[in-house]
Amino acid sequence: MTNQYMPIYSTEVAQHTLSEGKIPESSSCPSSVLNLIKDRLMLDGNEKQNLATFCTTWSEPEVDELMKLGSVKNLIDKELYPETAKIEVCCTKMLAGLWHAPDVNNSIGTSCVGSSEAAMLGGLALKRNWQQKRKAKGLDTSKPNLVTGPVQICWKKFCTYFEIEHREVPIREGALCAHPDDMVNYIDENTIGVVPTFGTTFTLVYEDVLGLSNALDKLQKERGLDIPIHVDAASGSFIAPFVEEQSHIVWDFRLPRVKSINSSGHKYGLAPLGLGWVVWREKQDLPDDLVFYVNYLGGNMATFALNFSRPGGSVIAQYYQLLRLGKEGYSEIQQTCVDTGKFLAHKLADFPEFEMLYSSEGGLPGVVFTLKDDVKGFTLYDLQNQVKQRGWQTAAYPLPSNRQNTIIMRVLIRYGVSTTLMNLLAQDIRNIVDQLKANATTHESVLC
Repeated sequence: MTNQYMPIYSTEVAQHTLSEGKIPESSSCPSSVLNLIKDRLMLDGNEKQNLATFCTTWSEPEVDELMKLGSVKNLIDKELYPETAKIEVCCTKMLAGLWHAPDVNNSIGTSCVGSSEAAMLGGLALKRNWQQKRKAKGLDTSKPNLVTGPVQICWKKFCTYFEIEHREVPIREGALCAHPDDMVNYIDENTIGVVPTFGTTFTLVYEDVLGLSNALDKLQKERGLDIPIHVDAASGSFIAPFVEEQSHIVWDFRLPRVKSINSSGHKYGLAPLGLGWVVWREKQDLPDDLVFYVNYLGGNMATFALNFSRPGGSVIAQYYQLLRLGKEGYSEIQQTCVDTGKFLAHKLADFPEFEMLYSSEGGLPGVVFTLKDDVKGFTLYDLQNQVKQRGWQTAAYPLPSNRQNTIIMRVLIRYGVSTTLMNLLAQDIRNIVDQLKANATTHESVLC
């Protein structure tokens, strides 16, 4: 029988383990290779049960179609794909408007490979602007520093890669994020900027951007230091504008001191994986020498990203979501996520072993809790391992500096995570906690 008609799992390639460290010498049946790879991927976790990630794990078939269409469109090649380039600009203007830029036509932004690249671009602009101001005054530029609260790892990478002192402000006892007054205490003339996180990775709460801006205004009056703000709004930028109870929070370009914002399209922006955004308040906030021009792709094109060639699918998909959902659709989705988080928080609050630290109110959708001091015999790490046996992926870890002795568990709610699923999770947690407590009691009895 020829390979063309051979049953998929009877072909030669199927009779051997797939190569992992060496390119095969010969070609193989495409359907066999496809199914063998799909078999491997079956061993991955179930993304619906991944409650440790902020990233979008569900999409409409129209999004999948646009992703396929955009897979061959090189986003950097604006000469060959002018409409894709226009779509990217449309998205940045839409986001600038959503975040209250004074003039969307005078704002500037770009798509990135995730919010980490977007954050680094925002940070680089801060550093370069600081350097230029210092050089103009004949001052030293060799010791830049960046002040943040507890941040996502990308900021630690940024400071290491680009040789900037990272001043990470500890949180106060009983607090879930850094306080503006504490941030100001870490500032000096070498501070390139301050980065509050609008939706912290650790506890899901929003750092007080308005309070920080006011504190920096006071600092400028007292010491003459004019310190800009870059807001890391990887998640909160697509939550607060659409959730009614959060619409009063002032965190964005309504504050003149906020010069740039990074966001993650592939999180609560509901775009597929691999998309971030950075938007500057005004074009003058992006230094000219960070913009490069490429003339070997058929035209003279500006680029100010750390990456170069990449497919345009995720940008096109983001444009689809903005058009398809509109403000009404995003509001429905994000409010549902917040309400689902409150549902889970209410369930877990009834468990006598848990102390709720965050209950999906005033921040990102989700819950954060810890064990009460009198609970003995098991830890949240034990609970994390046990719920994983049921397919649930949760995150257990210590709080940041000053509260590192407090171990917490975080459960995130995203689009597609329903109250039915969260009810099942709560039931599993209750059963597992009871089992862990029983095992601990049995162990103590044996020791006695």
